Amino acid sequence: MIGDEFKILSAGGDQRDADEGTGLGVATRTRTRTKTPSPYKVLMLNDDYTPMEFVVLVLQRFFRMDIEDATRVMLQVHQRGVGVCGVFSYEVAETKVSQVIDFARQNQHPLQCTLEKA
Repeated sequence: MIGDEFKILSAGGDQRDADEGTGLGVATRTRTRTKTPSPYKVLMLNDDYTPMEFVVLVLQRFFRMDIEDATRVMLQVHQRGVGVCGVFSYEVAETKVSQVIDFARQNQHPLQCTLEKA
């Protein structure tokens, strides 16, 4: 078993059983647990210049949304000023934010994304 560590606790110190030559003891198991990474939300911020169609394209391309979900999130961004694109581990969220900002700049749009702990 990976990550398992066994310890033998002997009863009565180092005394050995005369018949079998083994010590009396109880095996205990210590497990190391991996902490689940904290989830992070990727948030898209509204601006007055990025076309709605471009926002839908970004949501489809980088967040794998279908047209209905992408349109719903785009309208949320437009009406409320911010919308949740998805929840990911920190590294994935950071990468997606960077990809969206780079893609928007390449297409001369000021679209912004950020991340926050979920």
